[in-house]
Amino acid sequence: MAFAFPEGLAPEAYPLAWLVGSWRGEGVIAYPGIPETPFVQDVVFDHDGGPYLRYESTLRVLEAEVPETVPEAWTTDDAAEPPAHPSSDQTEPSTEGHLAPGRIWSTETGYWRVSPERPEGLPEDKSAIEVMIADPSGRMTLYLGVVGNGRVDLSSDAMMRTATSAEVTASNRLYGNVQGQLLWVWELAAFGQPLQSYASAKLDRL
Repeated sequence: MAFAFPEGLAPEAYPLAWLVGSWRGEGVIAYPGIPETPFVQDVVFDHDGGPYLRYESTLRVLEAEVPETVPEAWTTDDAAEPPAHPSSDQTEPSTEGHLAPGRIWSTETGYWRVSPERPEGLPEDKSAIEVMIADPSGRMTLYLGVVGNGRVDLSSDAMMRTATSAEVTASNRLYGNVQGQLLWVWELAAFGQPLQSYASAKLDRL
């Protein structure tokens, strides 16, 4: 199926056109001091005809789903000694394999645009981009990077935060279109830790 540019998309944003749409998938957060945490993410890239894309992201941690009725296996004699819940010291019926989106872990909004200035030496099949992302924890990050051949590489150029926001000193993001899925990896230098992987996910287009 041939790719068609989204209706009304400004030509200046054509290098980002493959991102436009709604995406959803699962990923995992893993960072020093933070237990490995699976999540569901919803991402929307859209436009209003201007030379940029609007970006929204919501991460919800996956939590054990409580069944509406007690499974039969929990009431049989064989279930007299149920397995321990992985997150509790008490003995409870296992809910492993039954996960549902729970509380919101983080949200972000921002703008992505192709730079009107082309850096010297940038390959012809790539375009320079500028990305501004803000979150309600009191932080805003300006990323500079490149897009081309279904891949986006971003590195933080400036980071601003409120006095009560967690200290994050550097951030890198990588996005890739792999067989129609949107894969991404996010690196952070935060809480006194060096730059390293913080989260990653694989998203499907809705």
